[in-house]
Amino acid sequence: LSRMGVKTDWNDSSNCIIQSEGLKKPRDIIFCRESGTTLRFMMAVCATTPHEAEISGAAALLKRPVKDLAIALQELGANCTSERGYPPVRVRGPIKGGSVRIAGNVSSQYISALLLASPLAQGRIEITVSGRLESKSYVQMTLEMQRSFGATLDVADDLSHFQSVPGIYSPANVEIEGDWSSAAFLLAGAAIAGEKVGIQGLSRETAQADRSLLEILDRMNGQTGQESGSVTVEKSQLNPVELDASDCPDLFPAVCALSAAANGVSTIRGIRRLRIKESDRVLAMSKGLNSMGIKTVESEDYLVIHGGRLLGAVLDPHRDHRIAMALAVLGLCADEVTIVDAECVAKSYPSFWSDLQSLGAEVTVH
Repeated sequence: LSRMGVKTDWNDSSNCIIQSEGLKKPRDIIFCRESGTTLRFMMAVCATTPHEAEISGAAALLKRPVKDLAIALQELGANCTSERGYPPVRVRGPIKGGSVRIAGNVSSQYISALLLASPLAQGRIEITVSGRLESKSYVQMTLEMQRSFGATLDVADDLSHFQSVPGIYSPANVEIEGDWSSAAFLLAGAAIAGEKVGIQGLSRETAQADRSLLEILDRMNGQTGQESGSVTVEKSQLNPVELDASDCPDLFPAVCALSAAANGVSTIRGIRRLRIKESDRVLAMSKGLNSMGIKTVESEDYLVIHGGRLLGAVLDPHRDHRIAMALAVLGLCADEVTIVDAECVAKSYPSFWSDLQSLGAEVTVH
């Protein structure tokens, strides 16, 4: 955003003031590193301006598909081209308006991106989701934030159809919730190797999909609770679980860790989309578990995990932040685990290793 003239001022450790007088022509390539969310959202943001923008990223990001979103932006009047459906992407707006249909089972980020841009189109935009919308809660979070900034949208109850009214966003003050996706790894670690861990700032009423970790822990006989505003988890003798992760895909690595430490055979389904994340997360977790002595059976859309005794190993997270954190949690139950490229956790949780140390884990960073 700063490359498009947006000013941000962190006036203390927890408050950010964002100021914009209209988006300018990017002064350079918008480089999204390995963030698929940034890539897809910025495609739509750039499509609201008459300026040409080039959006790219690190090698892993160049494997993340954007074809459906690029086609949708084209159909709405923007000029959007990609390298055979993958980054880098060139975008020039403005979005004029119209109707688009987009699949709901590839990435909810496509729908969120279109929604973010739609109030800034020249005319009314109609978005129809074909098939089942997976990760529905992320679209709900997008809509809630848009309404906070004054956007007017007509939304079907099942989130299969959206209509936007042209307008502008109004300034607003918002509070960003604590992140269940990051907290999941510490809570999982508490369940399999801790005594009792409490994490503050997590709302049980949130639309975040990964709040369902508590429900999953309950189903696995995990000991969960709430004390003085903290969500708590205690070390537990876990039972296996059967789970459809299609609506909470980011929990997959953490649930794999729980399943590996459980007494029995777990099956996690609805994981097809996880093969096009920062890594092929199904393959990465399966390999990591195998290296630690855990038997797995893998298919395109499910992973079977035979819980058991965890062995020490040298583990490769494939430069995927969530895989690295899940393997670290499993390392709490093994004699010694070495994780290569461990700095990749900084993508979403820069203080992960120090937070793990503060909870009593023996962590040595080379």
